[in-house]
Amino acid sequence: MDKDQQLSYVKKFNGCACQSVPTVRNRRLKLRDFRKKLIAAKAEIYAALVADLDRSQLDTLLSEFFPLVEIIRYLERNLKRLSISRKLPGSMMTFPASARLYREPYGKVLVISTWNYPLLLTLEPVVGAYAAGNQVILKMSPRSPHTNEAIRKVLRSVFSSDEVLIMDDTVTLPELLSARFDHIFITGSSSTGKLVMAKAAENLTPVTMELGGRNPCIVGENANLTLAARRIVWGKFFNAGQSCAAPDHLLVQRSVKDKLLNKIAAEIRRMYGENPLESPDLCSLPDQESYQRVVKLISSGRLVAGGDVDPQKLMVAPTVIDRLEDDSPLFSGEVFGPVLPVKEFATEEELWVHLHSGERPLAAYCFGGSEALKNKLIRRYSCGAIIFNDVLLHFSNMHIPFGGVGFSGFGAYHGEKTFTVFTHEKPVMTQLKNIDLPFRYPPHCRLVRKFLEIIFRLGGK
Repeated sequence: MDKDQQLSYVKKFNGCACQSVPTVRNRRLKLRDFRKKLIAAKAEIYAALVADLDRSQLDTLLSEFFPLVEIIRYLERNLKRLSISRKLPGSMMTFPASARLYREPYGKVLVISTWNYPLLLTLEPVVGAYAAGNQVILKMSPRSPHTNEAIRKVLRSVFSSDEVLIMDDTVTLPELLSARFDHIFITGSSSTGKLVMAKAAENLTPVTMELGGRNPCIVGENANLTLAARRIVWGKFFNAGQSCAAPDHLLVQRSVKDKLLNKIAAEIRRMYGENPLESPDLCSLPDQESYQRVVKLISSGRLVAGGDVDPQKLMVAPTVIDRLEDDSPLFSGEVFGPVLPVKEFATEEELWVHLHSGERPLAAYCFGGSEALKNKLIRRYSCGAIIFNDVLLHFSNMHIPFGGVGFSGFGAYHGEKTFTVFTHEKPVMTQLKNIDLPFRYPPHCRLVRKFLEIIFRLGGK
């Protein structure tokens, strides 16, 4: 189908909310077939990701391929359990009725994926939506064309267009959003999220949003600075900093700042060499627009490390910048690149002023700090997730729900939630027809009122 035919088809596509849903057995078989075809196409997918992002095969295996295969295998093994209805407890007010909770697919689900992890962030929601019994419309980012083609090839070898319809890369988001959907799942920027929300509101369509944010990374004076430096450098510069959950900026206690920055600079040299632009482990940026945006960000402050650029390769060396003004662009928006801005704090009160100065992030990271600070972060700091003594790695655990709050998104997936985020939980209550308790019907005599008051008191104990 060409672009116009696809858009016409999507608008007429009713979704399976009003059609028959494939059996659990058939969905499991399809998932198994897809997993095998995906593994068979591993070399082609690796090559596509090198062409799009210049990312090493090992990094792709750890960050995308292995987690994707793991979630497909999880859905295969648990689909029957996830799909089965479950009994709900009774209530005095509904006695003697019984109730069960059924999970049903939304129907026609639109999945909008992004380019920075184009394999995992495309296919995990697709397999989750299909496993839940939905019909899927997939819109991939045109910024990862080679990976898109590899994904398209594997999907078409398993799923029909009635199961997973892959939109042409030339179809724009506004054009696609003119159709009506039963659920929308988007991974992307906040600006794209606002566009989707505005269009979804016209049809009251539920939306799951996986966005980004200015994820703080806190380092206190009692932290293991060597370990913190190593993990921060790895998590920040993995995929050239193009990870929505990567540490966005460093908040370090003044008393240990210089020592930590020296260790961070040493770790950059150890991981990426004296000339990081020649390192096979450093990714390039996807296009000129992204490259120019990042280059502009490194024009102020004091360079602690990096600053080198290669316009031919679209590469920026891992860069750390200190002594920035509070109104620096590096503190006003998500960096999303291989640049780590640094801000110091003397007291925890200063730290909290900064933490509450912006929108709620997708993740917050903390090395060291007092027990009081850690407890306060858990109880009083609203964000998608909090990770102590590590960064980024929680995303690869399929049993940890992944999602944001506020401007960093809403809704979560991974593990069981990759299935339930695409289902409506429908309660079904069945009342007995041969028993009809009379006390709920008027007129209500004094004896009935007394009886109900006794019941309510007993229920409150």
